[in-house]
Amino acid sequence: MAKIITAQDLFTQLQNVHLERQVGSISFNLAGVSVKIDTTDTVGITLQAWLKQYLIDNNIYFSEPANTQEFPDFYLSNINAQQHMLEVKAFNYNATPAFDIANFESYCSSVKEKPYRLDADYLIFGYTMNSTGDISVKKLWLYKIWQIAGTSERFALKTQVKRDMIYNIRPNSDFKKGKSGPFKSKDDFLKAIYETLSSYKGKLFADDWKRTLANNYKHYYGEALPF
Repeated sequence: MAKIITAQDLFTQLQNVHLERQVGSISFNLAGVSVKIDTTDTVGITLQAWLKQYLIDNNIYFSEPANTQEFPDFYLSNINAQQHMLEVKAFNYNATPAFDIANFESYCSSVKEKPYRLDADYLIFGYTMNSTGDISVKKLWLYKIWQIAGTSERFALKTQVKRDMIYNIRPNSDFKKGKSGPFKSKDDFLKAIYETLSSYKGKLFADDWKRTLANNYKHYYGEALPF
């Protein structure tokens, strides 16, 4: 029977493996031709696939959404799945973290209905790839979304914006440096979403979003939304 462990337990196990001392690579074989991939395009999804195999090999329980594009990447419990959600992210350690935390519209829509999404854990791989395609994991982090999210000059929440349209929620750079980000709690993060929606879609839209969130927040956490 597979073991049920927490995201923190998994994080500790992965640290004990000392990934930073080991070297990996990505290869593709077709029609007798083998190639070693030396671009970073697929490193993130490959690390997620590696983690899935790690869970299998170590007899650790996990399940995945029926649609693999849905949140989260893994559930680490079949007892209370809402409290054991794990997302996997990766970025080039030699650059500023610029991965997509979540699609902005989708996250705003879902978190107001399912505030427990705030409790998901984010396992982040900081990796490097050399000129021959050798991959090294330089560091691992385990954080909540509000600990890795950031802010910007234009919006209260740091986002990817193209032609005045918000696409994705983007991370801060503080966690890479071992510093606290701009949000001290999940409630600070929710307030930043509200303020961003107010600026982006207008106060009426943001207030309607907040009303739905407040009802579900009270139902799930047993206390009033504090802003």
